[in-house]
Amino acid sequence: MTENTATIYRSLVKHRRNTSASRNFQYSGYYWLVDVDAMPRVPRALRPFARFEASDHLGDPAGTLASNIRELLADNDIVADRIQLLTSPRVAGYVFNPLSVYYCSLDGEQVAAVAEVHNTYGGRHVYLLRPDSAGRDQVDKVFYVSPFLPMGGRYLMRTPVPGDRLNVSIALQIGDRTPFVATLTGSGRPATTTTIVRTLLRWPLVTLRTSALIRWQGIRLWIRGIPVQPRPADSAGNETAR
Repeated sequence: MTENTATIYRSLVKHRRNTSASRNFQYSGYYWLVDVDAMPRVPRALRPFARFEASDHLGDPAGTLASNIRELLADNDIVADRIQLLTSPRVAGYVFNPLSVYYCSLDGEQVAAVAEVHNTYGGRHVYLLRPDSAGRDQVDKVFYVSPFLPMGGRYLMRTPVPGDRLNVSIALQIGDRTPFVATLTGSGRPATTTTIVRTLLRWPLVTLRTSALIRWQGIRLWIRGIPVQPRPADSAGNETAR
């Protein structure tokens, strides 16, 4: 049995493009919320479908999830006594996480959030947030994600610590325009063996499915004639924003 320090959120991701070629896109799935200092113990038979590896996230691939995020926080003079990671696990040897979020708290209050963004070119970027009481902060967009969105602008992010409900939103603002909004919502359940099995049956190979859906959506936009933005040479690298 897993320990109930972890939560599984049955989730819905929505993308809205507010352009002359407006298009909405959504897909369902699930995310795990884990405490990096008390990782869930998954039954042996289910471990290939729920693996959490430091090499899939920020920092030293040979380190741990806990040590790597704490090193980043220490570099920015942030102290947290609890760090939870919202992410998709490695499933059957494959993982793709468009967005993972570290929620960092001290004495029960959120002191930081770290938004870890991956693109489909193998690149990764980390945005360090210092949310207000509603979980909101702003950061410059400095990482190439979608070939259909220009570089530049600012992300307006909302990352309140999840409870029974999960709510994350990211809006790209360029000047007085908001050409793109993404939301991630869901309802949580303790990560018991029963919940894991039911979730896997509902969404088998979820990370492979997510990757395929995002690429298919890109093909559809390209077919519609949406202009493709030039891809920087460093779009496949790993970077960390401060």
